[in-house]
Amino acid sequence: MSPSLNIDLLPAEKAHMTLLAKWRKAMDLVGPGPLEPHFEDAALAMGALRPEMGPEGSPGPLWADLGSGAGFPGVALAARHPGLQVQWVESRQRRVAFLKRVLGSLSNARIHHGRSETLPDGAYQGIVSRAYKPPAGVFEDARRLLAPGGHVALMRAEDDVEAPADFEMFHVEHYALSDGRTRCLLQLRRLD
Repeated sequence: MSPSLNIDLLPAEKAHMTLLAKWRKAMDLVGPGPLEPHFEDAALAMGALRPEMGPEGSPGPLWADLGSGAGFPGVALAARHPGLQVQWVESRQRRVAFLKRVLGSLSNARIHHGRSETLPDGAYQGIVSRAYKPPAGVFEDARRLLAPGGHVALMRAEDDVEAPADFEMFHVEHYALSDGRTRCLLQLRRLD
């Protein structure tokens, strides 16, 4: 384990970190400060994710990382759950250009260059959100994007989200980052 991280990064995550370190300033991908907490946060949250998988031998369920930005948490989602099909959704051209560099060995990931409003209704088994919209906006999008019984995974600083009447919270995972901050992953299921 890296001395500055609470988790070992997978090869795709390490490649992502190398690319981000090289391109962060030129492409305005992340703010100042160390990169490690971003990677640690994504890896710990996506490692705690409990996605439902399809039947053996079938293509994996389709998940979307809404507002992928610099690849958080979409790269960790694809790397840590190779049985899922992951779509990184990003509307900004500069960030899409960076994400194309990151795809590398992640055969289960693809990029959608556009806004969430252009995604097909009911096409996703799950969506993840780190800093895409406030929770109410994420739930609004989830109602349209998720298949029946689909999941929403929210990465938050606190577990202060109340589930709307048409969603149930079924998993909350608290974790500590090596910089002393605590974070949580909230996983909810759409009720039909």
